[in-house]
Amino acid sequence: MSKEQKITNNIKVPNKDLEALRLNFPHCFDKDGNFQLEKFKANLTEKEINFSTESYGLDWLGKSYARLLASDPATTLLKADETHNSKPENANSENLLIKGDNLEVLKHLANAYYEQVKMIYIDPPYNTGSDGFTYQDDRKFTAKELQNLIGVDAEKAKRILDFTQGKSNSHSAWLTFLYPRLYISKQLLKDEGVIFVSIDDNEVTQLRLLMDEVFGEENYIGTFIINSTPNARDYGHIGKMHEYCIFYANKLNKTETNLLEDKNKRFTFKDEKGGFNVHPLYNSNVAFTPENRENLYYPFYLNPEKQLSELGEEFYEISLTKNENHIEIYPPKSVKDGVQFVWRWGQPKSLGELNNEIVGYLTEDEEYRIVQKMRTSEKLIRSILSDKEFSSRRGTAEVEKIFGKKVFSFPKPIELLNNLIKVATEKDSIVLDFFAGSGTTGDSLFQINSEDGGNRRFILVQIPELIDQKQNKVGYNFVKKELGIDTPTIFDITKERIIRAAKKTKDVLIPNKINEKEAELKELEGKLDLEGKEEKINLLKTEIKSLKHQDLGFKVFETIPIWEDYNFEAEQFDTSQTLFDAGKLTEEDIRALLVTWKTNDNISLSQELEIVDLGGYNAFYGNGKLYLLHKNFTTENLKAVLEKIDTDKTFNPTSIIAFGYHFESKNLRELSENVKQYANKKKIDIDFITRY
Repeated sequence: MSKEQKITNNIKVPNKDLEALRLNFPHCFDKDGNFQLEKFKANLTEKEINFSTESYGLDWLGKSYARLLASDPATTLLKADETHNSKPENANSENLLIKGDNLEVLKHLANAYYEQVKMIYIDPPYNTGSDGFTYQDDRKFTAKELQNLIGVDAEKAKRILDFTQGKSNSHSAWLTFLYPRLYISKQLLKDEGVIFVSIDDNEVTQLRLLMDEVFGEENYIGTFIINSTPNARDYGHIGKMHEYCIFYANKLNKTETNLLEDKNKRFTFKDEKGGFNVHPLYNSNVAFTPENRENLYYPFYLNPEKQLSELGEEFYEISLTKNENHIEIYPPKSVKDGVQFVWRWGQPKSLGELNNEIVGYLTEDEEYRIVQKMRTSEKLIRSILSDKEFSSRRGTAEVEKIFGKKVFSFPKPIELLNNLIKVATEKDSIVLDFFAGSGTTGDSLFQINSEDGGNRRFILVQIPELIDQKQNKVGYNFVKKELGIDTPTIFDITKERIIRAAKKTKDVLIPNKINEKEAELKELEGKLDLEGKEEKINLLKTEIKSLKHQDLGFKVFETIPIWEDYNFEAEQFDTSQTLFDAGKLTEEDIRALLVTWKTNDNISLSQELEIVDLGGYNAFYGNGKLYLLHKNFTTENLKAVLEKIDTDKTFNPTSIIAFGYHFESKNLRELSENVKQYANKKKIDIDFITRY
């Protein structure tokens, strides 16, 4: 690795697809790093890969502009709410609530949370014409600039600027708004991650095509129909009762989902272990046959004279040993096409469960079958979510109960998020919602973690949208009068709901669950010779311990404008040319720069950097990176850095990053040269990086 001084220009979103091409087809890039498409196609043609002449996709006015927005650098800094974050319940929390335009926030998250998120849920504007959606963009381009940036003609550039700067709510405007957000969010998903997007009839068609483009048509899992308005909204020609939730995987072939508890499950039979139903042991998938699954095709022998009376008169003893008085039973054939089925279990597994979990069974049609006892009370999530607990009215009632008044209209009901999170996540998953709204996703995660002792974490993003005093007088007055905030925003409601949800979880949900688990533990410990007793006891103890140490806090950050005249793209510091006055920066400004840089350097927002004293100069250290942001760094401080590397085994910086505006050029040269000499002498890698 080079030890030479480096310049960091800006914060951009990594392009996973481009990096894959660069890794596998380096010869298809020119010396300037530009991808040569024709050379790439020629390379594939040589390998006899056919190119399809047919194509199908979604195109709209502004698509090229949306792609520009997805790759454009961030135009903000990230600032921590240090007062909130230092509270005991928040200091070590890994949950995040971020105030700001979600496009900017996603760009900031793109490195630190790259391929870290297991599930995304969003409830974007539906573009109904009355939901207030209009495209708003503070980027200012001339038609000529836009032509050069995205390669369109003058007429199209003018039309794009008309709707991006004219508060349009057209389909094109909505797609331009959503595309870059989905594109960047995909970079955050794990390979096995999934995304859910709520929508209604106004944009569902466009959304499906857009999701196909961003996530790939092959990764579409399904669409939920949600009975959001059981009493119907009677307008137009149809009383509308439903909304949709679109479900995609990042990579379907690597995705597994969980079953949900079936609260209405009823068992027909019972044995000493509890209730059960019966399910045929054969595999009805015609892809599995005796030819390709020879080990799964063998006979059972049923004794018609030996009923298992304790289970019921339909059940009979079976074995794998041939007996002339017994009935030989093979898997049946497909009724449809006569394909021979095989068993789901091989002989060794069947032998261990004979007359225990697998038994003989006489059907209503007087046929003997081999069946498995099915004790599970779980089911696949259904595509139609029709229960009243999924209705918008239920969501409104839940928020009203939390706040004591109706401060938010049509929030998503918590049971919807509960179901989606249970289906899509594991106990240690990260869940992202970048249209956080009333905060239902955060509330849901607290609740689910309190049920199973999980450690799921959330990242919620909400723009500080002003609350309209006329349209939502109750919400406006609540924030202004009860929370004491002069300019009420939706973000204030999001934050307050999470605080109240955490309190309810701590005071009610967790104590109730601990009491339930401890009673279960006590009962279990009193039982004698129970199979798997110790394992179950240890599991319960682990769950109780996890419940007592739940993460019920959250850290708050917000995006702030980059300082006036500050240039992320500066190549060098020249006091005779720059207009930026670093002398006006406060300590708070420096901390914001540090948060922004560390996140861009793959350090999570929840991780606090260590303050390191270098001979009276305070630097910041974490994940092998040492940040020098303050003025007055001297040769003595440099000596302190090198001495600490020599003597402190926990201090191993691989990068030393200096804020160029606070260093004189000669100091930077001295730093760079000394670090290089030291690294060469010690035969270690340390980069010296200057950022402006």
